[in-house]
Amino acid sequence: MDLNFLKKENRDNFISENIKFIYKITNHVCKRSVSIENDEELSIAMIAFNKACDSYNNEKGNFLSYASIIIKNSLIDFFRKSAKVPYVTFSEEEDNFDYLDHKISMDNFNSSYENSIRAEEIKLFTKELSLYKLNFGDLVNASPNHKDTRDNLLNIALACARNDLILNKVKTKKQLPIKDICLLTNSNRKLIENWRKYIIALIILLSSGEYPYLKSYLNLKKVGENNE
Repeated sequence: MDLNFLKKENRDNFISENIKFIYKITNHVCKRSVSIENDEELSIAMIAFNKACDSYNNEKGNFLSYASIIIKNSLIDFFRKSAKVPYVTFSEEEDNFDYLDHKISMDNFNSSYENSIRAEEIKLFTKELSLYKLNFGDLVNASPNHKDTRDNLLNIALACARNDLILNKVKTKKQLPIKDICLLTNSNRKLIENWRKYIIALIILLSSGEYPYLKSYLNLKKVGENNE
């Protein structure tokens, strides 16, 4: 991964390029549209994104996935500190009051937020898969059972996602340029053909910045190490 954004002189441009991402994460956490003029939450999110740039390294996996976590945690911490009254519920069965601290509330909020983001990513990913005449059912049936096979296909897909020529052919023709992939990765043609649907799905995930949560299920650290 190109880490030039870690340098201070490139930071402003990098933040500008990712401002839509920062807005998107902030809007989802706040459950509303925010603006830089009226909402402190967006300022907190931008500071958190900058901190993510300062603290990021390749061992932390995909940068946008990492940044989304830093932004989310910063906003949740802000909500926690600004809350003034603990939540209270009354249990008739036990005839007493149960005081629920903010940590429990924020944990529930955190889980709900992650589920909503994940659901949105799946919806978007499903729509993109349909352009290739694929669906999640296809992927379930096309997914390898053995870890070695999954790792091998993941490395192949990452190499394709990093190759502009192959990626352009996949995006425009909506199919795999098998000959090019075999030459690039030194893979067996039959392997690529047998796992065509699975490889296409991985290339879509790896080449896009729209799926940080879905990417978190992939062993990206190992793949990166194998391709350096």
